[in-house]
Amino acid sequence: MAKKELEHLYEQIKKATELLQSNLHTGMIDALIEVGDDIHDRDVQQEDGLPDDATAKKLKAIIDEIDLTKFEPEEIRQVLQVEMVFAAEFDKLEPNQQITPEAVATLTSFMILTITPNLEDPYQLADIAAGSGNLLYAVQNQLEQEGGVNVHVYAVDNDENMLGLASMSAALTGADVDLYHQDAIDPLPFNDVNAVVADLPVGYYPIDERAKNFATAADKGHSYAHHLLMEQALRVLKPGGLGLFFVPSAVFKSEESKGLTEWIAKNAYFQGLLGMPEAFFSTPDAAKSLLVLQKPGADAKQAPQVLLAQFPDVNDHAAFQKFVIDVRNWHRQNLED
Repeated sequence: MAKKELEHLYEQIKKATELLQSNLHTGMIDALIEVGDDIHDRDVQQEDGLPDDATAKKLKAIIDEIDLTKFEPEEIRQVLQVEMVFAAEFDKLEPNQQITPEAVATLTSFMILTITPNLEDPYQLADIAAGSGNLLYAVQNQLEQEGGVNVHVYAVDNDENMLGLASMSAALTGADVDLYHQDAIDPLPFNDVNAVVADLPVGYYPIDERAKNFATAADKGHSYAHHLLMEQALRVLKPGGLGLFFVPSAVFKSEESKGLTEWIAKNAYFQGLLGMPEAFFSTPDAAKSLLVLQKPGADAKQAPQVLLAQFPDVNDHAAFQKFVIDVRNWHRQNLED
């Protein structure tokens, strides 16, 4: 689809969202979810007289102009991603709720296809810190397109609003997904997935009673949520499955890193740690890297040389091509039979 058509779709949805938000006096995220639902239903839902009739009439006129059948699911997802970024900035969401940058999905899909080039069909993919679902759906679309398989995804999040975005996005794009509103530290309702991806929230997990069931729990005080979530993810992976986690770049430099390092050594293959461009983050302290773990079993093995690299700016084509070649060479030298 031409860029002009995508921009027009974005402007239509943005106009409808701002119109509804102004009338309801809600957050922009709430308005975007409702507009998405209205687009899916081809009608404007009113409850207790809201939005008012005049606003509903304007919204219906905008929705009637929108024809999503002209767009590919990935194009719709990309438009919704930009809408979500706009809404998140308007609502001043906290850092752990921000929309994951697009390049993160590109790197995640590339690493899955490099390490496990022959994908199982159907492929089972989960995100246990799914938020709006943008990272999960982007990887789903890329694996289906480049891997040639059907991908079923599972999205878990404890934030009802974020999961509302994920539900709305799935409805408009036709994503094959199961959504779960729960604490991801509680037992998960699925198992034996091929990969878990997650842009992990950073901070302490407040419920020590639950954390004590994890090897990565702190000896005293609260435990790091991202440590617990990585351990939880490995539990639901099938043998040979991949865990791809965006974690603080200083993840192995904190006081609590000793327990994480010991757990990885006993339970997973540490295949790689790839730094993300500094431009992605507001401050150096906020920088994240992609940690690649693999569950032992099947044909998996520990790479003799762990992949340590820096993911380049995707707009630097020469650097990006060199990165792709270097990673593929690493895989051939360390993981191919």
